[in-house]
Amino acid sequence: MELYAILKIVWAVMLGVLFIGLGTMVGMDMGVGTLLRFVGRNDAERRTALNIIGPHWDGNQVWFILGGGAIFAAFPTLYGTSFSVFYVVMITLLFSMILRPVAFEYRSKADSKLWRASWDWVFLVSGFVPMFIYGAAFGNILEGVGYHFGWTGQYYQDESFLSYLLNPFAVLCGFMSVSLSIYQGGTMLMLRADNPIWARARHYAIAGGIFAAILFVAGGIWMQFLPGFVMTGPVNPAMPANPLHGQSVAIVAGGWMHNFRHHPALWLLPLMGVSCMLAVAAIFVPIILSYTSWCYYVMRGKVHTADVVNDTHSY
Repeated sequence: MELYAILKIVWAVMLGVLFIGLGTMVGMDMGVGTLLRFVGRNDAERRTALNIIGPHWDGNQVWFILGGGAIFAAFPTLYGTSFSVFYVVMITLLFSMILRPVAFEYRSKADSKLWRASWDWVFLVSGFVPMFIYGAAFGNILEGVGYHFGWTGQYYQDESFLSYLLNPFAVLCGFMSVSLSIYQGGTMLMLRADNPIWARARHYAIAGGIFAAILFVAGGIWMQFLPGFVMTGPVNPAMPANPLHGQSVAIVAGGWMHNFRHHPALWLLPLMGVSCMLAVAAIFVPIILSYTSWCYYVMRGKVHTADVVNDTHSY
């Protein structure tokens, strides 16, 4: 197999690893933020939940940055297209994520119930909205997003923001993503918190896990009937990936799964870009995994509400 073909497969796997890290690490933090007002019935309990993720939440954002950087370097066409077509979505995502560090820093600045309750709602919004957008964006990618070239060569989308983002399949994927983050956040609180936070977190973790499983099965069945392009002529693995190069295509029901079964490696990557990025990723991804594991090992154990209340430097 040629180096170019090998690198395409390697980087598809690498990008999957990065997004798994993003979904696992960031999803856990977002889940705790979404559950904050429900697992904590008073300020002390909510501070306990925040201090469970306090040492890790900012480091976990590395997965988001690394995933975006990997798409930019290894998949420039995907980066340019998706970030242009989903521009409003990306701005909404970034603003909702920017609210998180602000809430962490400012919640404890004033000893006021109204002040802290307001920031608790900010935690909920900054936990729910990003995870919903992540899921909806992936749902749109699986389903396919229509876009056009302008006369300047710029990508643009004819439909409105709500119509192309919040289609039924994308909404299902969005709620599945939120459910998974609630399951992850509840599990993290069960590992690190005592009663009564533990009991409440267990309730929400079970509900989130069941709901996510139901939506996952429903989405899998739905995908079997998604329309997609199918090549009707012979396929030459050495030819350009663009189907306009001497190929005939048709839109048929279930075409998305047809392509996955018959042609699972239709990607277009710049050879030099993925070669350099592979060397960088081979060095830094193990480093990130190592220090993340070390941080969680050092900060293992229960976080007690009494200790948080007595510590003036805690969140």
